[in-house]
Amino acid sequence: MSETTGASYAAAGVDIEAGDRAVELMKEWVKKTQRPEVAGLGGLGGFAGLFDASALKRYERPLLASATDGVGTKVDLARQMGVYDTIGHDLVGMVVDDLVVCGAEPLFMTDYICVGKVHPERVAAIVKGIAEGCVLAGCALVGGETAEHPGLLGADDFDVAGAGTGVVEADRLLGPDRIRKGDAVIAMASSGLHSNGYSLVRHVVFDRAGWTLDRQVEEFGRTLGEELLEPTRIYSLDCLALTRTTEVHGFSHVTGGGLANNLARVVPDSLHATVDRSTWTPGAVFDLVGKAGQVEQLELEKTLNMGVGMIAIVPAESVDAALTTLADRGVDSWVAGEITDRGAHTTGAELVGAYAR
Repeated sequence: MSETTGASYAAAGVDIEAGDRAVELMKEWVKKTQRPEVAGLGGLGGFAGLFDASALKRYERPLLASATDGVGTKVDLARQMGVYDTIGHDLVGMVVDDLVVCGAEPLFMTDYICVGKVHPERVAAIVKGIAEGCVLAGCALVGGETAEHPGLLGADDFDVAGAGTGVVEADRLLGPDRIRKGDAVIAMASSGLHSNGYSLVRHVVFDRAGWTLDRQVEEFGRTLGEELLEPTRIYSLDCLALTRTTEVHGFSHVTGGGLANNLARVVPDSLHATVDRSTWTPGAVFDLVGKAGQVEQLELEKTLNMGVGMIAIVPAESVDAALTTLADRGVDSWVAGEITDRGAHTTGAELVGAYAR
């Protein structure tokens, strides 16, 4: 009579010990993100992250803001290149820069990492990137979840998502009601593609152009893979600095949908934002995707950020102060347009003219 071995979690593909090791490896990075409001309130590995909201005494009527997002198909490029410590910057940028659009200071984040198989060093590298992004955003990483999904994901496959919470004083909440005719539209340069449009980009460079990630691209001065993995710029502290040093009427985070569509989200129905393409030159990666894929300009513009990652809308008299603040913080910025009456326009924002070359 033959003996049979009973089923086990490990036999099903889930390695609890590997998960525990990943937690140990990531602890040093999470600790670097601590703010005073989370110090001494438990540690990584608990069932919930804690934040002492009573410490926010500088707010008279605090409004909490929340946002959640992921990184999309950019994670597959990280997987292919075996580079796991930058994708976290992308995740943090996608979350906290949505929060700051309403004027909110990012307070804390949690993350969710889903893998086919737990490789502790890889998971720790992903969390390292998230922690570094949180430091750049000024927020704490208070917890997260690493889930192992054998049978649903390949052994090297993974995905990341995150959620963030911020706070804004009620009477300083930014929104369409603050935008005025005559306001200036200030553009802040992106670091590249950021984290949107990668399904189009991957289709163009892999399926149509037949390129590989190790291809050296003269226009980039580095490989295709290095360019495509360039981390998303995180603007939250720059935007908050603007709100402290000058009057700001609104922000727009340029993500999925492109510049015009995202700018229209913060413009009231009675007004219109006009952005002049001639005020900047998109980076080489945008031109390459357009040419290699024979992608029409309007299709590019509604998919990619075209070199602008964040917009600030300020009164005309605040322009000089805003540009000075951003320059002092190392942010390349410029006046790209203005707010006018809606008139016959059917949309809240549009791009006009031709890009500078």
